[in-house]
Amino acid sequence: MKSCWSAIATGIAWCLAWGDRRKPQFEIGVLQEMRQALNSGQEVPEDVREIVDRVRELEKLEFPNSSGELKQLSEQHPQLWNSRIGLVYGGATKIKQYVFDSSKIQDVRGGSALLDRINLVDLPAFFNKNPQLSQYTIQCQEIRRWLDRTIPSQPKLSEALIPELIIYSTGGNILAFCPAAFVDDLADAIEKRYTEETLTANSCAVGEKFKLLEIRFGLLREPIENTLWLDWYRQHYQKPLVQAYFGNLAKNLEKSKTERCTEEPISVEDAFANRKSFNEITTKLAVLFNQRRSGNDFSNRPSRRYPPMFETHPYLMRDGNERRSAVTIVQPPELPRETNFSETSARKHLVGYRAKKGSPQVPEWYTNSQLEWRSIRVEGWVDRFNSFLRKNPSLKQKYYGGLKSDNVEIAENLSHIGNASKNFIAYIYADGNNMGGYIQNIRTPQKYQEFSKDVELATEYAVYQALAESLHPHELQNFTDEDSTLTNGDLVHPFEIITIGGDDIFLIVPADKALAIAQTIGQRFEKILLKQQPLVENSTATEQIKGDYQIQGSNKPIDPKKIHRYKPTEAPLSQCQLSTSSGVLITAYDTPIYYAKDFIDQLLKSAKERAKKLKSAGYYGGTVDFMVMKSVTMISSDVKVFRKEALFKKLKPNLKLYAAPYTLHELGGLLSSIEALNKAKFPKSQLYQIRSLLERGKHTAILNYRYFRTRLQQGKSELEKHFEEAWCQPKDPTNPGNLAPWMYDDGSLETDKSDYPLFETIWRDMVDLYDFIAASEDDVVLESELATREVES
Repeated sequence: MKSCWSAIATGIAWCLAWGDRRKPQFEIGVLQEMRQALNSGQEVPEDVREIVDRVRELEKLEFPNSSGELKQLSEQHPQLWNSRIGLVYGGATKIKQYVFDSSKIQDVRGGSALLDRINLVDLPAFFNKNPQLSQYTIQCQEIRRWLDRTIPSQPKLSEALIPELIIYSTGGNILAFCPAAFVDDLADAIEKRYTEETLTANSCAVGEKFKLLEIRFGLLREPIENTLWLDWYRQHYQKPLVQAYFGNLAKNLEKSKTERCTEEPISVEDAFANRKSFNEITTKLAVLFNQRRSGNDFSNRPSRRYPPMFETHPYLMRDGNERRSAVTIVQPPELPRETNFSETSARKHLVGYRAKKGSPQVPEWYTNSQLEWRSIRVEGWVDRFNSFLRKNPSLKQKYYGGLKSDNVEIAENLSHIGNASKNFIAYIYADGNNMGGYIQNIRTPQKYQEFSKDVELATEYAVYQALAESLHPHELQNFTDEDSTLTNGDLVHPFEIITIGGDDIFLIVPADKALAIAQTIGQRFEKILLKQQPLVENSTATEQIKGDYQIQGSNKPIDPKKIHRYKPTEAPLSQCQLSTSSGVLITAYDTPIYYAKDFIDQLLKSAKERAKKLKSAGYYGGTVDFMVMKSVTMISSDVKVFRKEALFKKLKPNLKLYAAPYTLHELGGLLSSIEALNKAKFPKSQLYQIRSLLERGKHTAILNYRYFRTRLQQGKSELEKHFEEAWCQPKDPTNPGNLAPWMYDDGSLETDKSDYPLFETIWRDMVDLYDFIAASEDDVVLESELATREVES
């Protein structure tokens, strides 16, 4: 039994044995004995043996081909038709609004860490699931006592929940089964936990009761013969209303003949079965979630129409964000400067301090504030990063060199990160591609659980590997920030992980390493899912990827020239069904976070749009869009409008003075081209002069580039190899000409071809990045010397 019995099946058996009412059908001791026996592969108690057999029957049921067969199933298995189980979905909403409410990095770090703690520690603790770290054991016990106080019932809600009920709890959301009678109680508890801990963060949770047969075959009508089934779908799948719900099967069949597919052409039976599965009931919960989040009332639950709000007054002191009334004022030397805290901001600052320092003690300023709320020590992202490095000795050596990890501090503010790259930092915001399409084909809760865990592992470990390979501890130099407790000569980790949740990533890194990190994250994410890259070097590690994410062949040859502009014949074919797109904003460290966040969102959106277009040509890999913003007045509000008005010239032919977004292969080529410029010692004045001449026309730019290139004293061959031949070859192989610095785009992937064909160039992008990338080599030498000195000492 142990080899084929899953944790999810144990959770379903628990709910079925508990029954539809608050009071369980059997003694709780019998239920616990059943759970232990199922998890260990032993014989279950005789009282619940029939129930376990029902769950086993549910997993073995064949998909019925007609309404008659469906009705026959309900008659053959009346317990599966009459028994109900609860399913709850919830989590935080408007996360960015809460996290980036403050411009201070400590408060941003604290807001993100507090939401992570609730999602990863508090909510699983409802189900008596303890994290691996022993430091959370007492906290989990306190959370369960809070749960019983907040949701008083008999028997207690905490007694009705077990760890096996959780399908996933990551990425800011939780999806879990529960006994049918406790659906509303559990949903209310999830919302209350977020509100009581954060005060101002928005959250939402919904639940519904489903028949056990619906877990296997999706939503069913009562009486069951009224359910529209496969025989009906065969006759009506081409109707628009049916296509809106089940998907446009006719379009997918035609698409499979012309494009590269991730699977065999889908049949009518598979299209129907994909929808009529566990996927359909999760879709219903998602609809209920959006309705409740929008303010719709649910008659059997308290209204969520009015979000958490705190009164203020024009004559009262405000907090640092000037939004809420301050309840405490902290003065030096407890903090570097006098700070006004509302209770919301005080909690963020406290959690940010605990996440940064990893200290079990509450700081004195918070104790003196006399606020009663307390938070456990929060495991910070740097702690998790160091834990990862301990499992990967080679990456630990690559990152730390000869340095000792205890001597490296966590960056207190963005000026520490900016100090590693000429006071410029980069925001990296990444999100998964093709996730929705993949989820639509998941039919069982077990597969949901595996998928969620796989994506979580791939995302987190890809980030750690990228940081370890691209960065090193940085020694502060020429540092003058008076608010910092660190001084020149101190070592810091030159990065800040704001969040890694599900398929979302938000990082702050030095500007010179940003694109290399974004590229590595995208590449490692795909390789980890394909099992081509181990999660850790330790072969005995229990964590592993379980799903199969390999693209299954192609119905049509892929033309790499339609996908990649950089050495298309050398570009690898997409192999993974899932990938990541990233937006990267390079800006000064003192640019307000809330201002930068708006632009990084737009860059991510642009990168994802590019990935969607390339998918039609057979490319399923990652994309990256970036922008270098050297002053906050450079762009007013909209990246797309700025590019259209300032970097697009309506000439004959049309000229696009930038080439972003890039595929991961192209991004590597862009970095190689910048290195070639650096080796060629291309004079900076000429770099900028060629850039300024781009907008004067295609031929003018070509002539000036050729003139300056012929005058170079060294590096001509590298520039020719890594720029001209790699990027600027004509599309027509019979044409021996060279377009440098231009590339031709016929707009074959565009739906709106009014501006095409046109010529685009990477020259402006290279010039924007040149000051950062070219200077970074000196920093690497410096860090190497620093590590050597520490080893010798």
